[in-house]
Amino acid sequence: MFQYTVRRLLLSIPVIFGILLVTFVLARSIPGDPCKAILGEKASLEVCERFTIEHGLDKPIPVQFWIYMKEISRGDFGESIRFSRPVTTILIERLPTTIELGFTALVLAILVGIPMGVVSAVKRNSMVDVITMLGANTGVSMPVYWLGLMLAYTFALLLRDTPFWLPPAGRVSAGVAPPPFYEVFNMAVVDGSFAHKFLDFFANMFVFNSIITANWEVLADVIKHLILPSVALATIPLAIIARMTRSSMLEVLSQDYIRTARAKGLREWLVILKHAFRNALLPIATIIGLQLGTLFAGAVLTETIFSFAGVGRMLFEAITARDFPIVQAFTVVIAIGYVLVNLLVDLSYAFIDPRIKLD
Repeated sequence: MFQYTVRRLLLSIPVIFGILLVTFVLARSIPGDPCKAILGEKASLEVCERFTIEHGLDKPIPVQFWIYMKEISRGDFGESIRFSRPVTTILIERLPTTIELGFTALVLAILVGIPMGVVSAVKRNSMVDVITMLGANTGVSMPVYWLGLMLAYTFALLLRDTPFWLPPAGRVSAGVAPPPFYEVFNMAVVDGSFAHKFLDFFANMFVFNSIITANWEVLADVIKHLILPSVALATIPLAIIARMTRSSMLEVLSQDYIRTARAKGLREWLVILKHAFRNALLPIATIIGLQLGTLFAGAVLTETIFSFAGVGRMLFEAITARDFPIVQAFTVVIAIGYVLVNLLVDLSYAFIDPRIKLD
């Protein structure tokens, strides 16, 4: 398994390089002038010329790409054109938000989608099956931006005077500032050091930070703000997982060994969970891994709608402002995450089915 993992990681290098190259070229092919987009349409020609030279945009694209690759090799994603701040610092601030939102949405999709699919397969052609699959088909058909707006309208406006009211925007309420866990525990950390950036990355995951510091009031506020965006983001993956689970379970339930298990007098729940569901897990694990891409793609719209300060919203703003370093860095980080998750899915096959050997 170790050799397989190393080989897969090595094979992912040209994939990431290709993503870097395509993103670099496409970002610079977007119509519009970065100077005008950031400084405004009234920026003078002299100012724009100085702006272009300062950010190295006057050089040919191959030369820019070579310079960028040298910086990447040193772990430097460059400096944001719009904010004049290191992109790495912005990543540390924004990426935890998207990870928190995406993980919550994925867990919700798994915890609801898999039971829906199992029940639908066991109760095939019943009213439960019809209602479940109707709900799944509806979930797949609803655009994230429409569902997000409807959820915000319903729970923030129509239910504003009820106990079911939920905040339509932001990660925490105004005035709520969860202190980083390394400050709470009086950890000696030098500002700007690698240790400080590393700890700050996890501290920006507010759910984790609130739990580890036992700050239950902040945790409740964070979860309340997470509900609407995570539900909006989880709906499509949930529906797809439910449909795949049903399809995989129906195929397994028709096998001879399931009939044999029932003929031996095993309890139905034992037949379903131990014999049928375990053998139906492989395609379900695959589709769960693939849904990560859907979550990252949907995060752009979801974070924009709910004013969530994450990678998706920043990526949208960076594309609008022609902030190339942020677009490139965020795209590469998302791609690396996608590659790693798919590697974990492949490795999980050997644990789900011991007969599978990873060569």
